[in-house]
Amino acid sequence: MTIDSLRGYGANVEEGLERCMGMEDFYIEMIELGMADERFENLGPQLDAGNLEEAFETTHALKGVIGNLALTPLYETICEITEHLRASDQIDYKPLYDKLLEQRKQIMDL
Repeated sequence: MTIDSLRGYGANVEEGLERCMGMEDFYIEMIELGMADERFENLGPQLDAGNLEEAFETTHALKGVIGNLALTPLYETICEITEHLRASDQIDYKPLYDKLLEQRKQIMDL
């Protein structure tokens, strides 16, 4: 993972670096830690079980992590899921969850 590959992905690198005091290595390390967050895996079973309140708490926490890392495409997806959950929308969350996991994989593959 490099700063240029993150830019190519669509991350707001300047914003992320600003939050990490301009330290590129630290920023990349924080992204790697964020992508390893177990809440990504926890979310699937919560959605499958229809536990929207718990899933909301999970996505809201992930939204904070992803937002601080300025990973714009992933952030937009987590925001969409969070807002549906906030409204307790009874929708099929699988396509959104699959999109979230695919975007996470894209970042991890950089």
